[in-house]
Amino acid sequence: MENWQAVANAINDRMTELPLSQKELADRSGVSVATLRELQHAKATRKRSARTLAAISLALGWPDGYLQARLTGGAPPAGGGSTASEGDLSIVLARLDELHVEVRRLADAVDRIADDGKAR
Repeated sequence: MENWQAVANAINDRMTELPLSQKELADRSGVSVATLRELQHAKATRKRSARTLAAISLALGWPDGYLQARLTGGAPPAGGGSTASEGDLSIVLARLDELHVEVRRLADAVDRIADDGKAR
């Protein structure tokens, strides 16, 4: 029997632990915000592919079979769960993603200023 509430609980707990927003998780996993919202609220109105659950698992710093195991009630793969080192690494990666976006934004702003100066 599938337990979508267990999947929802795992995702929500991990997002709080890291901390990650829906948008950040969507960007990291390649899964739409709408799909994440459905999973977070255990509203699995249609079957989700193992690939979707694997992408979310990896984006949350877990082995790719982690959420699938939660869904089916099996034991999560070795390395699953939230050890301090996995959590720390995920937090660092999330912060690096944020910094990358900010640096790109600043570089674009500098380029626009430089272009404006050349046009004069």
